Amino acid sequence: MGKKTLVFVDDSETVLMAAEMSIKPLVDKGLVELQTFKDPLELLDAVDRGLVYDLLITDVNMPQMNGLEMAQRLKSNPNVKLKPILALTTETSPQKKMIAKKIGLTGWVTKPFTPEKLLMAVKRVLRIR
Repeated sequence: MGKKTLVFVDDSETVLMAAEMSIKPLVDKGLVELQTFKDPLELLDAVDRGLVYDLLITDVNMPQMNGLEMAQRLKSNPNVKLKPILALTTETSPQKKMIAKKIGLTGWVTKPFTPEKLLMAVKRVLRIR
């Protein structure tokens, strides 16, 4: 089984660093390749240019574009529309969760997250033991 590509989108450098630390064990084992984006528009651009990921983890509230809007745009791209997306957010509103479900998000991880919690979510979605 080849490397899985995990993409992380969050406007916070701190969160991106915490996420990198969390999944470092998978990267070190050569199971996962990580790409991070601070701007959702950059990710959309990369996907338009052919980036295909196995899992996308995104923040919801970002200045450039809401993570749910970005997810909706990605779900209409045939290359990635079936790929799982997890929201990683401080947002706990049931309304936002319903929207996320409608768009087709796979799951919801609440911030602040522990490295273990994030690692478990990634392993579960990518089916890594």
